[in-house]
Amino acid sequence: MFRKIGIISLVVIGIVFYGCKKKNKTIQDNIAYQTVNITIYPNDPLYFKLQTVGGWIYIGGGVNGIIVYRKTTANTPSDFVAIERTSTSLPDNPDAKVKVQTDNFTLKDTISGSKWQIIDGAIISGPATQNLRLYNAIFDGNNTLTIRN
Repeated sequence: MFRKIGIISLVVIGIVFYGCKKKNKTIQDNIAYQTVNITIYPNDPLYFKLQTVGGWIYIGGGVNGIIVYRKTTANTPSDFVAIERTSTSLPDNPDAKVKVQTDNFTLKDTISGSKWQIIDGAIISGPATQNLRLYNAIFDGNNTLTIRN
């Protein structure tokens, strides 16, 4: 009986320690954490550029600001994407902000030269090796866009 309790105890302890092991770093672990909880109204004249597909704006929030991009006009929760402007190549350099390029599709850190796609923050070219941080951007299909992490 004591032997069964001992074995069960070892199994439980092993499960607890296995569950507490250090997780692998995610693609954004090199960027500081900043709480984001922003609501904007895309139909407001202030956000005129977000009323059409391909429209984008810079807004405050996150670590170095956020890029909001409109992917579709289907009036679904996934119409928009919100991307952190902090470069994953130089996350500790506040001047290494990601900027939308004239093609309105490419994002570039002008210090390191790294490039990403605006539709999902995926890396196009380095020296950066990580995608940009995405925030949850939920559109209610009417006039409210909520951006959170």
